[in-house]
Amino acid sequence: MLRVQRIQLCRVRPLMAGGTLTIGTRGSQLALWQANWVKDAIRGCHPDLTVELTIIKTKGDKILDVPLAKVGGKGLFVKEIEEALLDGRIDLAVHSMKDMPADIPDGLCVGAIPRREEPRDVLITRNRMPFEQLKPGARMGTSSLRRSAQLLHMRPDITIVPLRGNLDTRLKKLESESLDAIVLAAAGVLRLGLGDRITQTLDESVMLPAVGQGALCIEIRENDPRIAPVVALLDDLSTRRVVMGERAFLKRLEGGCQVPIAGHGRIDGNGYTLTGLVCDVDGSHQIKQSRTGPETRSEQIGLELAEALLAMGAGEILERLNADAQY
Repeated sequence: MLRVQRIQLCRVRPLMAGGTLTIGTRGSQLALWQANWVKDAIRGCHPDLTVELTIIKTKGDKILDVPLAKVGGKGLFVKEIEEALLDGRIDLAVHSMKDMPADIPDGLCVGAIPRREEPRDVLITRNRMPFEQLKPGARMGTSSLRRSAQLLHMRPDITIVPLRGNLDTRLKKLESESLDAIVLAAAGVLRLGLGDRITQTLDESVMLPAVGQGALCIEIRENDPRIAPVVALLDDLSTRRVVMGERAFLKRLEGGCQVPIAGHGRIDGNGYTLTGLVCDVDGSHQIKQSRTGPETRSEQIGLELAEALLAMGAGEILERLNADAQY
């Protein structure tokens, strides 16, 4: 999907000639793929520009032996990059949208959201066995509370094994740690050309995606007259509306890595539909609902859906889980 959009972008007349742009990114294989895609898309429309990458190590990259929920909240993979953007060391940042906190620091904004890749999660197993047929007690690797809670809701018999590291590391641990399966975001697997490793794409009835999963976030300084027009060419309006609705839902729930929250929107003939979920960590109690309305009201729909889940008892789950995270 991203490659198609790049061809369309290159038909747009360049808005700026000459100069150098510096993109801030994490150093993982997937992060570099994403940053290079943005680099190539900009260069395709502005061939006179020099575009460089600066690799920045984040807290989430440095702490690999602790589950994400115990390291801290959202921002683990973006804070240091945002600091470099604020102090002018880089001109723009490329993130996975699902890593973005609901609140963006003052002085920064989302400059563009390119067309989204496949948003769902995928199952990769050692024996190509689908989720429903995994043996009782199967060892499943994931570092995500959202994923583990939904897996346990469907299959309370399975065993969740904490799994950190970049995508390649997690694939290797499937064998080295005697796991039966791991769950990953489809987008990363596909972007790195590893689609043949996928055993099963998990239906949303089994695994609702994370807010923003599969989308990129191009972050810039607010009111930057030099950079804003350049990155604006990469923005996909439909994707922006879908993702911003998801993020409005997340912000109202004040969700972070310590809480199993999922949200996925789509635009079709009926307008914008957003499905959201809040779940206990052990999967025992799950609250899930959808809202539909005009796509131009996606953010309002996200707020309305969050209020609906709170009225159904999501607030009690969130309060309890956030209290547990304090200890």
